[in-house]
Amino acid sequence: MIIRSKAPLRIGLAGGGTDVSPYSDIYGGAILNATIDLYAYASLEPLDNGKIEFCIDGTDKSLSVASEIELQLVEGFELFIGVYNRLVKEFDLKPLSFRLTSYIEAPQGSGLGTSSTIVVSLIGTFVEWLKLPLGKYDIARLAYEIERIDLGMSGGKQDQYAATFGGINFMEFLADDKVIVNPLQLKDEVLYELEFNLLLYFTATQRLSATIINEQVKNVKDKNEKSVDAMHNLKEQAQQMKDSLLRGDLNKIGEILHFGWTNKKQIAHSISNELIDKVYTTAINTGATGGKISGAGGGGFMFFYCPGVTKVKVARAIEGLGGRVQSFKFTQQGLTTWTSL
Repeated sequence: MIIRSKAPLRIGLAGGGTDVSPYSDIYGGAILNATIDLYAYASLEPLDNGKIEFCIDGTDKSLSVASEIELQLVEGFELFIGVYNRLVKEFDLKPLSFRLTSYIEAPQGSGLGTSSTIVVSLIGTFVEWLKLPLGKYDIARLAYEIERIDLGMSGGKQDQYAATFGGINFMEFLADDKVIVNPLQLKDEVLYELEFNLLLYFTATQRLSATIINEQVKNVKDKNEKSVDAMHNLKEQAQQMKDSLLRGDLNKIGEILHFGWTNKKQIAHSISNELIDKVYTTAINTGATGGKISGAGGGGFMFFYCPGVTKVKVARAIEGLGGRVQSFKFTQQGLTTWTSL
């Protein structure tokens, strides 16, 4: 018997960064994101030898330890161990024996919510295996608490909820870690056209989002007016994006993305760099009407809105800068689990 799960990665269309405390606690945040057909997978095989094995598929990285109530953190396996420790504690479980393998279809640190999506997929295997009484909000909040509280990793809340719920969602982030997920019911032709015109581009660079996020957090705590005002504008951008999509007014999408990118660069110094600026300028000069970095910034994926028949021209121009275009489709399905007998 093998228990499997998959959870989708996401692109953040608007409002990125306003889901991070303390901004969301003080002012309330709003984000519009969409899940895509790139996934984090997890496979769990029950064992009866008193061992726990963690494996990262596609690499030679693995860990084997004796099963205990609480495992000590090991570098490179923090997410696995964090999930196990929290679930055993949360549900008062006896030590478990299993092999847990993870695989993800995008590099970590690429701005698509990889770490959080891995956590959601790992939780999903235990929910399926042990029949844990957890709904979507429960799983997403648990994933958030494991990453941000138990493991002390810097970041926001959107990724865990996107991976769990799936689809195109307008999310609200309030005090006391309250999150409201509002699925957008878009017309098929709007969804098709948005997907057709969005160009996803991997810069072939990765970054540590913690550095950027920590600077953002400091700016809010220090009441840095420039940074806080930019975050207010990003929250407004999420509302603008939602309104345009619901009205089917896609002509404004590029302009809204550009407005967001201009403000995004104001919330922390290292969000952009020479390469990112060059890619952005090249895309705009060859037909894109707006775009942004995906995730915290500093590297990873970017995406651009390319109306009409400009997408191929933009793609060829920016691929000459050392990165690659990534094909994708939107997916409406979030975390999925099943058992292979």
